[in-house]
Amino acid sequence: MSDTCCAPSPMTPRSVHLDEGVRLLYGLSKDQLVDIIVDSAKNWLAHDGLWFQAIETTHGMDAAMDADREAWRRFTVIEAQRIMARLGIEPGGGIPALVECLKHRLYARLNLQQAVEVSDTRALFQMVDCRVQAARKRKGLPDFPCKSVGIVEYAEFARTVDPRIETRCVACPPDPHPDYFWCAWEFTLRDA
Repeated sequence: MSDTCCAPSPMTPRSVHLDEGVRLLYGLSKDQLVDIIVDSAKNWLAHDGLWFQAIETTHGMDAAMDADREAWRRFTVIEAQRIMARLGIEPGGGIPALVECLKHRLYARLNLQQAVEVSDTRALFQMVDCRVQAARKRKGLPDFPCKSVGIVEYAEFARTVDPRIETRCVACPPDPHPDYFWCAWEFTLRDA
């Protein structure tokens, strides 16, 4: 094998060229890359569900929910920080920064979501179609009671984007919710 196969191009760091799994991405089409991103998000969600089920089977639902909340408390901050870094968004960007960051979450690759009633000081965010809840519905199962996890997840994500943002759950299972969304969250920018 010649040394030229792994020579860094001027557009990418040398370490990328040493990682075959990343290097092969440069030769793929945009459509192939989108397919990989969506598939990776599905794999992430499948792992999340299997991890949860393993804890539930071994230790019960309460322990699984406790562990899930703590995992999300940490993960959502990491996810927000990485999205902000990738987009060049500094902390403190207010509601516009939060709305933009929500578009780049892994969930945004799997679920149908929308931000409505957006202003500089407030946004209402709705999960219109949730892959997890829709699968449960198809199986005839009740809504997954994800509210306690969602409160931690969305509040910590928003607070990472801007510590001035307060999060309020409008509705999230086990709460009753209308047919046009599974959960909804209100984000408000408090006075600095």
